[in-house]
Amino acid sequence: MITSETPSLSRRALLGSIPVLGLLAVSACSSPTSPATPSATTTAASGAASASTSASSSAGSTAAGSVTQLAQAFQATLGNDLQAQLLQDYSLANAKLWSNLPQALLSGGMGGGPGGGGGTGPRVGLNLADLGEAQLAAFNKLLAAATGSTKGLGYEEIQQHLNADEYLAANGGGSDYGRTGYYIAFLGTPTEAGTWEFQFGGHHLAVANTYTNGSLAGATPSFRGIEPNGAFDYNGASNQPLAVKEAAFAALLAGLTADQQSQAKLGKTYSDLLLGPGQDWAFPTTEEGIQASGLSAEQKKLVLAAIAGYVNDVADDDAATILKRYETEIDDTYVAYSGTTALTEQNDYIRIDGPSVWIEFSMQRGIVLSGNHPHSLWRDRSTDYGGTKA
Repeated sequence: MITSETPSLSRRALLGSIPVLGLLAVSACSSPTSPATPSATTTAASGAASASTSASSSAGSTAAGSVTQLAQAFQATLGNDLQAQLLQDYSLANAKLWSNLPQALLSGGMGGGPGGGGGTGPRVGLNLADLGEAQLAAFNKLLAAATGSTKGLGYEEIQQHLNADEYLAANGGGSDYGRTGYYIAFLGTPTEAGTWEFQFGGHHLAVANTYTNGSLAGATPSFRGIEPNGAFDYNGASNQPLAVKEAAFAALLAGLTADQQSQAKLGKTYSDLLLGPGQDWAFPTTEEGIQASGLSAEQKKLVLAAIAGYVNDVADDDAATILKRYETEIDDTYVAYSGTTALTEQNDYIRIDGPSVWIEFSMQRGIVLSGNHPHSLWRDRSTDYGGTKA
């Protein structure tokens, strides 16, 4: 377990001041946490009133409480200068600007490839550090609506994730880490007609939800990594952002018999993700591992639970729809791993490869801290970037 004394409140900690969410184990029974209204040291940008009028008039018949409406409401809190940073062209080139690396390491652009950070340059959009109190409150409502209410996943996981990057900043990472390294972009204009993407990301995090005619068209690529891994204390509360995902993977492998584990074991070592940043649509053409059609009903449930650990990072109704599709494809889905079944050692690796779903989890060496930490990724063969390929 990784713990520390409560750090003094830095500019990053004051930014947003989102209440720290305690560690939520798989069996937690506390009630869901509503999006909190954060405080901030910056003030709202000028022109917010006129922006609000403009956004309201463009909302039209947008459903109250929908992601589109909340995106419009967030945009309305921004002045013209901040709106210009937020609103980017809807293009595949912009959609690909996500990475697992801190923004400072992307300033010169980096090539794709496993372990390389991927992408073609720095993230676009509005820096989280530039939002004032009302703007942060509006953003958190949007983020909660887009990422769902499942305990320990979605919105809750992201808040703990931001706490983890603050922890890194205070424990050796310095200014390259923390909430100030996260960016928000709308690729295209949020409306109920046409296509746009809600993009939010920074170190170890990529949210890329694409909406067409008001409905979710794709929620991938979706990247989740974390350092420190395991439980850590931040501002008096315990956090463990990837606890649910890691527990589901461990349960899946532990639920296989020794013979099934042998069938699932890959013949080579995987030191990072195959389909990380910059590796779009590079899905292997040959399945490896054990096919779920040969598993028992209970073992199939374990596979689906591991998949749900990623799908439930999107809005609840959308997640249920996606999970139904993946469940219909379960018999043609494969599970494969390398390293140990504990998934705690460097180069431990697991993947789930189906007709649509692709999920990878890879244990890496520590960068800022000693010990290991995971990278993980959810992709979809047909709906990555909302299906946009050009």
